[in-house]
Amino acid sequence: MPLQTVEPRRLYRQIAEQIARLIGSGECARGSRLPSERELATLLGVSRTSVREAVISLEIAGLVEVRVGSGIFVTGPIAAAADIRGDKGPAPFELLDARKLVEGEIAALAAANAGPADVAGLQESIARMTAHVDDFAIREDADRDFHFGIANATGNGSLELVVEGLWNQRSELWGRLQRHFHTDALARQTIGDHAAILAAIAARDPGAARAAMHQHLDRVVRFFERSMTDAVAGERQAAAAMEGGS
Repeated sequence: MPLQTVEPRRLYRQIAEQIARLIGSGECARGSRLPSERELATLLGVSRTSVREAVISLEIAGLVEVRVGSGIFVTGPIAAAADIRGDKGPAPFELLDARKLVEGEIAALAAANAGPADVAGLQESIARMTAHVDDFAIREDADRDFHFGIANATGNGSLELVVEGLWNQRSELWGRLQRHFHTDALARQTIGDHAAILAAIAARDPGAARAAMHQHLDRVVRFFERSMTDAVAGERQAAAAMEGGS
């Protein structure tokens, strides 16, 4: 397959554009199975994380379908393949890295400045997440309120706008990643992480608050990376089964 290595700049966009061009040229026909994510990562000289983000971008554009355990299949019309529509925001793992850097310091400042009303508001957000752990929409809203509440507890309005800006970058690509891999187990772990962050803020311990926020976001990164690896393993098992039966 005539793929080229890419430069480390918005990798997922470059990867998606290359594959879209191959689909548009007819190199990858509709209904055909693309190489596995592991194979694409090797061919392109990038990480499987970047490939997964690119594949999800192509899926949003309607050019491919990801069938966990089976592989990645071309579905889009050839005429539309040259134009990947829209996910212009940062890649999900770029966003998580930025949030770890920024929200860790915000949590530390909140621990120094939070008052009783701030702590009560954060407790209410955790209680709402816990009560509605099986309702994705309510849980997500409470999750957002928790992080906004931490920013509000700093007493710095500019930092509130920073957190709002980061959350508004949770694009369609992020949403598709969540739909593929988010689980109730991760939701319950998130509630536990939030409780640890709140405990550090209530104890007025900036170092512990920073560490708890880092641990929380690191957990999300590890979960999605592990889920991607599991999906690739499923592809390999399916391919091996097909070869064994042929």
